[in-house]
Amino acid sequence: MGEVITKLITYLGRPFVQYALIVGILIALCSALLGVILVLKRFSYIGDGLSHAAFGIMSVAAVLNLTNDMMLILPGTVICAVLLLNTRKNRKINGDAAIAMVSVVSLAFGYLIVNLFSSSANLAGDVCSTLFGSVSILTLKPFEVWVCIVLSVVMVAVFIFFYNRIFALTFDEDFSRVTGTKVDIYSLLISVMIAVVIVLAMNLVGSLLISALVIFPALSSMRLFRSFKAVTICSAVLSVVCSFIGIIIAILTGTPVGSTIVAVQAVAFALCCLAGKVCVK
Repeated sequence: MGEVITKLITYLGRPFVQYALIVGILIALCSALLGVILVLKRFSYIGDGLSHAAFGIMSVAAVLNLTNDMMLILPGTVICAVLLLNTRKNRKINGDAAIAMVSVVSLAFGYLIVNLFSSSANLAGDVCSTLFGSVSILTLKPFEVWVCIVLSVVMVAVFIFFYNRIFALTFDEDFSRVTGTKVDIYSLLISVMIAVVIVLAMNLVGSLLISALVIFPALSSMRLFRSFKAVTICSAVLSVVCSFIGIIIAILTGTPVGSTIVAVQAVAFALCCLAGKVCVK
């Protein structure tokens, strides 16, 4: 036990671990806040669709050898988020079908483009890291950390400032529109925030595991609480704690960070389900 503590203290003193913890906690917080909205609006799987879209755009950026691929990935993901969240107004294509199409097409074209044009000597490793977030969270640069901090602070501030409108929009969009709330503007705002979180989370858990980061905290909290505010707060706390534990375990044991965080989230969900049943009884 003493060796583990010594090893942990040693790692915590290293910048790359500090960067990983800062970014991981901030992304977990933002993901949890937006995850409650998405679960309640029956749009839980949008994280998968957008993460796969981001993977496709990232493949294009890699082929173009862009030094700052965020300039292409973020706007492209925002556009996809707006289109997907507006599919509920389309009677010909429902939201689930649109998300499925975007997921499959983006993954297929992204992998195809990388195979055809990439000059990387370790193509399989690059793709695996992007899809599962193997080590990218442990290779962050100071600039990337500061970008994550700024974007996360802005998103949390926006969520708190517009909390009442977001609450109303989540539960009854038609009523919000009747009362004079500019529904389209706030829907666009939520779409942009979701896209930003997805792009940031790709470094933490990878494209294929982002949905877990968004959904698990909200579902776990709903097993314990019923009010929107309580669920939101509990979701944020639970997500931050699970991400912190997951990163620490991954660093100490050498397991993939993204998969470890999702495993911790799954255990937390099981414990919350058990606690919810015990409390009900």
